[in-house]
Amino acid sequence: MDIDFVLAWVDGSDNEWQKEKAQYCGKNTSEDGREERYRDWDILKFWFRGVEKYASWVNKIFFVTWGHLPSWLDIHNPKLEIVNHASYIPGQFLPTFNSHTIELNFHRIKGLSEQFVYFNDDFFITNPVKQEDFFINGVPKDMLALQPVVANVDNPVMSYIYLNNSMLLAKHFDKRSNIKKQPGSYLHTGYPFMYFFYNMLEMAFPRFTGFYTVHGPSPFLKSTFETIWQEEGDFLSGTCMHKFRDKEDASQYLIREWQKLSGNFKPANVKKLCRYFELGNDNRKLYNTLMKKTCKMVCINDANTAIDFNKVQQELATCFNSIFPVKSSYEL
Repeated sequence: MDIDFVLAWVDGSDNEWQKEKAQYCGKNTSEDGREERYRDWDILKFWFRGVEKYASWVNKIFFVTWGHLPSWLDIHNPKLEIVNHASYIPGQFLPTFNSHTIELNFHRIKGLSEQFVYFNDDFFITNPVKQEDFFINGVPKDMLALQPVVANVDNPVMSYIYLNNSMLLAKHFDKRSNIKKQPGSYLHTGYPFMYFFYNMLEMAFPRFTGFYTVHGPSPFLKSTFETIWQEEGDFLSGTCMHKFRDKEDASQYLIREWQKLSGNFKPANVKKLCRYFELGNDNRKLYNTLMKKTCKMVCINDANTAIDFNKVQQELATCFNSIFPVKSSYEL
């Protein structure tokens, strides 16, 4: 089975990119154009080192970019495909600074395999991973977990987006009949107890209240994207017309949950594969996890503008250099 990786990256310090972004930024009060959505921590080379060391079985890496490239990247590596936004995103949606537009059109990437794993540039492989960590018999390995949408006033845009995803899914899947159709997908004994318990509690409610989004690499079937575009093309096009994340958007999690509700997945506790960390000024738990290699992957989320950026960036580079000291074949 050929499994590709898709990696989306942006260099927020690129002057030409900044000029283009400035032409559209701030024109809609419901959009999300925060600085931390785009700044680069200069640790991407360690993503490639982790893949080469611990996931050498990957078929191809599709590197999705606005057009800029890291100066150290060897674009002639036979496993690497450079994908500019303009080469796969329909022209009416460009230029875009909206990650949802970038993600919702992945199925249009030329040469992408049916089975692929999507990585944000803050997901790092730190221990050996197998194909079976992502796909079993050709279908995604994932966790169907119900959880109410939270009214998060600190980040209201994302609350609306999660609700939009749930509303679209509820149009196509009835909760009670879906549970009867695939009870083992909801009550899988391997799920973390907390989410198994949540699913039990949710049985009392006749309608979907929301879905827990597993924050980690996403295993996708390209055909699922094609199906949803056929069913909800107008809504997805509306999302893609937004230059920045917008409260009227749907996200990639719509596609991930659609796969699960369709029964087109293998239930498993995938939460344990990737530990989530939010960067702050004190990141000792993250550094200890990286140094001791206590999990297969980590997510290092940048969601705090109050960070001492230069200090934390240097600490991250030092830590990653100690666990991945050798250049990969993806570096010049």
